[in-house]
Amino acid sequence: MILKKGTIIIIEKTPYEIISASPLFKGRGHSVLQTKLKNLISGNVISKTIRGSENFEEAEIKKIQAKFLYSHREKFFFCGKDNPSFRFDIAKEIIGEASKFLKPNQIIEAILFKDKIINISLPIKINFKVIEAPPGIKGNRAEAGTKIVTLETGTQISVPLFIEQGDIIEVNTEAGEYVRRIDKE
Repeated sequence: MILKKGTIIIIEKTPYEIISASPLFKGRGHSVLQTKLKNLISGNVISKTIRGSENFEEAEIKKIQAKFLYSHREKFFFCGKDNPSFRFDIAKEIIGEASKFLKPNQIIEAILFKDKIINISLPIKINFKVIEAPPGIKGNRAEAGTKIVTLETGTQISVPLFIEQGDIIEVNTEAGEYVRRIDKE
């Protein structure tokens, strides 16, 4: 098996996704792989040096489409996209930062490992309505032309000064950053 970005392997009975992998050559022909691995159950990211002699089992991961319903007391509730009677919940500490970008009826991917839902995966780019935005003050270049706005989920992000309340903007959910304005109200 070739270890590269996106590969999912099992370490100590837990699935990890390789986020980055770069080969490092040491003296006398030895090489190792410097990796960053994301635990798909807890969401934690670790750094690990992998030697050429180490073997890993590739994880059997399945993804199904699901719909976010609501959150209550640090838990997020979902149902199957085409099967509303199939319901499940995931704790906020497992979902992590992605919880800031969940809005009702949003379609996401549920990640299954050994037929158990272990986490979710959001689309990389999602559109949000800006519900609160301070006015952009001309000549205010102290903050490089940005301001903090509140999205429909309650999340606050930095955007350019021209974004106003009611605008629909695209957000990169992995980086938590503004991408572009989609529509103006």
